[in-house]
Parts: sequence; C-alpha cells; structure tokens
Amino acid sequence: MDDIQPTSTPVATEAPAPPRLSKAATVIKLLSRNRGATLAEIMDATHWQPHSTRSFLSGVRKKRELLKETRRTGETSYRLAD
Repeated sequence: MDDIQPTSTPVATEAPAPPRLSKAATVIKLLSRNRGATLAEIMDATHWQPHSTRSFLSGVRKKRELLKETRRTGETSYRLAD
C-alpha cells in the first residue's frame, strides 16, 4: 500500500479571460480619447440606437464635464474634459 503513487496528471489551467468592459465603460473610454468620439462611433461600439446613445451622453453631461466639438466634416464629436 505504501508504494502506490497518485496517477493523476497535472491539469493544464487556462488563464481566466479578462473581464469584459461594460458598454458604459466602453463609451467613457471612447470619450476619453484626445479626438473624442462621434455619435456613430459610439453606436458602432455599443450597438445602441441613436436615441439611447444621446440619452447616455446626457447622463454623462450631468455627472461630468462633456465637451462638444464640431469637426471640419460637420460631424459632431464629444469628449470628456481633462
């Protein structure tokens, strides 16, 4: 009985996947860029409808300072103040 060795082989453990960013965190990350983000970029990243995206931006405007800029192409860009 003393000479019995365990027969289990070491199990390869996979590193856990990094936690996925929430949609809100994704938008904040986009707004934190130097050039900010357009409504279309935010919609593409989150798969939100335009009215949902504008509503989120309105909430951000209440909590933080959100700057609105217009690009040369006429498209509005939003970004967070430093």
